[in-house]
Amino acid sequence: MIPSSRYLPKLTARFFRTEGGTEPVREWLKGLPADDRKRVGDEIRKVQFGWPVGMPLVRKLGPELWEVRVRLNRRIARVIFTVFEGEAVLLHAFVKKSEKTPAAEMNTALGRLSALRAIDRPCH
Repeated sequence: MIPSSRYLPKLTARFFRTEGGTEPVREWLKGLPADDRKRVGDEIRKVQFGWPVGMPLVRKLGPELWEVRVRLNRRIARVIFTVFEGEAVLLHAFVKKSEKTPAAEMNTALGRLSALRAIDRPCH
C-alpha cells in the first residue's frame, strides 16, 4: 500500500556538511538539553510537512534564506536554512540574544550557502 501524500514531508531536511565533514547544526543540537533538542526537531518537522510555512514559525531572511523560530525554556533559538533541490538544508543555528539577527550569524549562514552551492554544483 502506498502511503497518502498528506503523510509525507513536502521537504526533506538535511544538515549542511562542511568540506571537512562536520555538520555544524547537528553539533549545535547535540549541545542542547534533550527537551530543547526535541522542541527544535518538532519545529523543523512542522516546516518539512507544512512547507511553505510563514510567521510565526518561519521568517524569510533574504533571498534563499529562512529561519525557523523556536521558543525554548527562557531563550529563543533560530535555525537558518535554505531550500536546495527539494531539501531544507539546515545551514546554521544559534540561541538568539538580541532583537535583530546578528550580522555574524547571517554571515555564517551566507558563507555556508555559498559553500553549499560550490559543493553540490561542481564547475564543468
